[in-house]
Amino acid sequence: MNNKIYGLIACVCMMFLVTSVQAREFKGVNLPEEILLEGVNKKINLNGVGMRTKFVFDIYVGALYLESAANTREAVLSQNGAKRVFMHFVYDEVSAEKLVNGWNQGFEDNLTEEQLSDLADRIKAFNAMFDTVHAGDEVLLDYLPELGTRVTIKGEVKGMIEGDDFNQALLNIWLGDEPADEDLKEAMLNTAD
Repeated sequence: MNNKIYGLIACVCMMFLVTSVQAREFKGVNLPEEILLEGVNKKINLNGVGMRTKFVFDIYVGALYLESAANTREAVLSQNGAKRVFMHFVYDEVSAEKLVNGWNQGFEDNLTEEQLSDLADRIKAFNAMFDTVHAGDEVLLDYLPELGTRVTIKGEVKGMIEGDDFNQALLNIWLGDEPADEDLKEAMLNTAD
């Protein structure tokens, strides 16, 4: 009888151990260490996770998933494989207008005038996909090689933006020379102290 109880306890402990290996908790948000990216059937791994803050407010948990670990912007952008930027909002409400202004500022801060001009129509299409988000809402920005960047908001696929050049421009919002949040950049690249 006692052996059965000990066996049951051991099984329960192993289940918790396996779960902790497969997911990482950050600020109350559980993130799988590895995911199978639908549409390309590729496994991507959690590279880094952090908090996007503005002034003193936490806005969203941001995470970067890659096929191969990378700790520099150049190493991320040189990968031709699948990628994901994951955003889990923790702030009560972020309006569509503020989201779009944030995207536009990020593009402007990290692209040349020529790049902005080349991407203008795609940036406009990307911005049109967004509406107001609330705490608990999630945004997935998945790069599917040879297809483009799939935008999923609150569990609904909003569309696809073509081009590796667009995805690199988008990634530069977090990883570029003028990132939206330097601490989040370091966290996504797993270089934070």
